[in-house]
Amino acid sequence: MPEQNQFDYNVAFSRNIGWFTEKEQAYLRQCRVAVGGLGGVGGSHLITLARLGIGKFTITDLDTFDWPNLNRQAGASCSTMGLPKLDVMARQVLDINPEADLKLMPNGLSLDNIDDFLDGVDLYMDSLDIFALDIRRKVFARCRERGIPAVTAAPMGMGTAMLAFHPQGMSFEDYFALDGFAFEDQILKFIVGVSPSMQQRHYLLERGSVNLFKKKVPSTAIGIELAAGVACSNAIKLILKRGDVIVAPRGLHFDAYRNTMIRTWRPFGNRNPMQRFMFWYIKRLLSK
Repeated sequence: MPEQNQFDYNVAFSRNIGWFTEKEQAYLRQCRVAVGGLGGVGGSHLITLARLGIGKFTITDLDTFDWPNLNRQAGASCSTMGLPKLDVMARQVLDINPEADLKLMPNGLSLDNIDDFLDGVDLYMDSLDIFALDIRRKVFARCRERGIPAVTAAPMGMGTAMLAFHPQGMSFEDYFALDGFAFEDQILKFIVGVSPSMQQRHYLLERGSVNLFKKKVPSTAIGIELAAGVACSNAIKLILKRGDVIVAPRGLHFDAYRNTMIRTWRPFGNRNPMQRFMFWYIKRLLSK
């Protein structure tokens, strides 16, 4: 046994054994996951995966913590206000696993560094800002070209909606069908695409809290933590290649407030008649 203050990977993550075999845990230790964006769900994804024993991460963020982040973001505290999210979250990972291999990209994602971001990656965990659609589309496209599975899970009120994209399955572009729409409509189509059942609409009390023109949407720690659990469960299944993974055009929406779990299926993605109607309905609801 190691001394009390001496880190030992096998001891630190021994309570994972049972849900993983020792061979699988050793495999996770060698895997690299790219996490794009460390605010919102990104920080919780990162910490959850670190506690599962993933040994290598490529992480990027160009923002600093601010007071409105306190209600939900993993690295946000009074002592981290104004500090770079990338540095704070890197320290948290190393506090969990001092042996973790971290590749830090402080300038965010751009066309020039997507390949660098995805080099040697086993899985991409999407956690970019909901309004960063242009670069998100490019990252998902490059993941598909490079054979990298990608998972996105959005906090939706007091629940989460999850989509996974397998390189041999339906693509991000085919599913979301964003071309030809104004930016605000693209954002709404992304939300409706990730969350086809839109369960959260039933208990949104202040519709004015959603303002796509001002890039403002409400979010809770409840949704964030549920998103991390659902997203990371499916990430692990994709990495270990075992278990039933729901991939687009199928999705999963669990809402703790409504006590419901819905498995969604939208052939043709946002081109599906049900999706067209939901887009029209939510847009009309928010405009009132």
